[in-house]
Amino acid sequence: MHSLFQFLRIIDLAGMSRYRWILALLAIFYSSLSICTASIVRPISESHRSAALELFVPVDESFGSLENTYEALRTLEILGLEKTYDISRATCKAVLERLGSSSSTTKDLFYALKVNGILKCQIEAINFEGIASNMLAVLKNANSLPDFYYSIGSLLLIKKHGFEVILQDADGAFHSIKALSQSDGRWRYDSNGAESSTYAAGLALEALAGIVYLADSEVDQSMIGVVKNDIVKLFDIIKSYNDGTLYFNDKYVHSSDYKSPLEISAAVVRGVTSFAEVSSGKLNIPGNKILGLAKFFLSIGVPGSSKDLFHQIESLSCLENNRIYIPLVISLPGTVLSLTSRDQLKVDVTTVFGAAAPPLTVKLVQAFNSNSEGKPIIENQELHFDKENSIHYLDIASLKMDVGKYRLIFEVSLHNLEDESNYATGGLTSFSAFFTGSIKIDKGELAILNSDGGSVETIEKLDLSKDSSLSLSANHLQKFRLSFQLTTPLGHTFKPHQVFLKLRHETKVEHLFVIDSSARQYKLILDFLGLVEKFYYLSGKYDIELTVGDATMENSFLRTLGFVELDLPEPPEKAAQPPPQPADPYLRYGPKEEITHIFRAPEKRPPKELSLAFLALTFLPLIGFIIGLIRLGVNLKFFPSSPGPAAFSILFHAGIAAVLLLYGLFWLKLDLFTALKALCFLGPFLVFVGHRTLSHLASTSAKLKSS
Repeated sequence: MHSLFQFLRIIDLAGMSRYRWILALLAIFYSSLSICTASIVRPISESHRSAALELFVPVDESFGSLENTYEALRTLEILGLEKTYDISRATCKAVLERLGSSSSTTKDLFYALKVNGILKCQIEAINFEGIASNMLAVLKNANSLPDFYYSIGSLLLIKKHGFEVILQDADGAFHSIKALSQSDGRWRYDSNGAESSTYAAGLALEALAGIVYLADSEVDQSMIGVVKNDIVKLFDIIKSYNDGTLYFNDKYVHSSDYKSPLEISAAVVRGVTSFAEVSSGKLNIPGNKILGLAKFFLSIGVPGSSKDLFHQIESLSCLENNRIYIPLVISLPGTVLSLTSRDQLKVDVTTVFGAAAPPLTVKLVQAFNSNSEGKPIIENQELHFDKENSIHYLDIASLKMDVGKYRLIFEVSLHNLEDESNYATGGLTSFSAFFTGSIKIDKGELAILNSDGGSVETIEKLDLSKDSSLSLSANHLQKFRLSFQLTTPLGHTFKPHQVFLKLRHETKVEHLFVIDSSARQYKLILDFLGLVEKFYYLSGKYDIELTVGDATMENSFLRTLGFVELDLPEPPEKAAQPPPQPADPYLRYGPKEEITHIFRAPEKRPPKELSLAFLALTFLPLIGFIIGLIRLGVNLKFFPSSPGPAAFSILFHAGIAAVLLLYGLFWLKLDLFTALKALCFLGPFLVFVGHRTLSHLASTSAKLKSS
């Protein structure tokens, strides 16, 4: 909504720190009243396809359980996105496992067959005759509605797959399900359950439709007639909103049994449309109720969960082509029309998936202005039809419509009588729309009045089409007056939703005043004598800002008018102090104060020569060790020659070298704890190999002495 967004931008630019939250609440409240009172209904669009691609994303070539997989595949198939993902390999493997397992439940088999119906898996090895035989046995012994639903649904899918399925006792199965029905059109889940359910009614009708389809002979027509009456009773308890939107719901005793109105309504739609396909004649359901259900599914918009999107899309797919009534949805591509741009009023009539409607006429029956007090501005205007774009339109420039909020009431009339029995148009449809325009602003004045009867001391003309820089002065005994006129394109007085004057003191203290209209003029008079306490006795310069905004005013504005220099009396001793001004939140993102720090002076160290002399002393033990080895005449004459002792001797000397290396690393980079940890491993190793080496040398020495 262009004008509303422009007005909200004005509020943001105003920077009214103390009152910004008040203006925001007012704007939100206004927009909630301004936006249409009826739910916005539009056909399925690209937004739904984008949502489907976001919500249905396979993980490891799988959507999860077979039930979730079917919901994803069915939704993508209806939306024309079935080739987006290739999950055949992993999913068909799961289908084969379910169909070939003897432990699979009827629900597992049901969804496996549904997934296979979409993917067309290569399952020639599956014994469908055996599955059909098992399902017939389950159907024969079934005593609950889910057992009937899943077994009949599985048999129906097997038959559609090309295998022969014969349901011999169709009347018996039909009677067994019908025995669970209630007088109000709802169904029980089993014969022992006392509670009836609308959701169960949808399952029951879908199961009954499957029985009629599978029956080897015609089902008793009197029983079909009874079920038709049950459907009529079911639609008698349908719930509604004020805008004609209809939906089904249940009363729940246990929260674990809860199902949303969307899920319940989807089950009923699937059941009713399925039964309508197999029964002769037409169900006695009014077209406006079918259209009301379509409006309910479309008014959801784009659901945020994958399951809700599946129920919405599949239900609308059932309504798109059914034998009761095909709902036609009337929508406005735009609900904000500019008189300045000479926009056209456009109306689109399509099916729920956006398919073209049959030949028809759209008439603007009545148009009410929010200020017209019940008198229509326009009556019985037939819209033109643009064949190229398949849209109905009306030029509003010739209608002499003024700016404002309007309630538009349309009527759709089909050209062919045959179409009236196939399509539901819903009679009169109401929409809210805004007609925006440029408002004329003139006769602007700023004046300073004396207290002696209101004589004018200073008066300045205002051009409110641009900012001004007027300079005024006043004291506490004078008055301030601002006046201007607002006129619509048709010359009527315009009353915008927001008209404010703000005075901002040089200390950033702000004061806000609402300007009221008087006759054909907006006028504000400020008596400074009565405002000295509100102004906290602050003399000085006050900036003047004027804000005028409305959702239908294309030239909403925030204007700086100048300033007034106020001379107020000195504050009394107990006068109220100005409130502290809130800190600018953006200041925390600015540069921080520089931190200065004086580091501690380094401690006095010994001379460099002394340090080098101490380093030389540390090498004396190593030099003495080497000299001692030379003096002792160390040699390798007695180094073991046999492999075992030689290996231990090599490891012993390598261990000594490793200890020396560890000492070196300790001096260079390692800390004490790390060196001790390494020494804990090297020490025992060195003791072991050293003991073996010295034992061998002692043994060798003893042998030499004995010889």
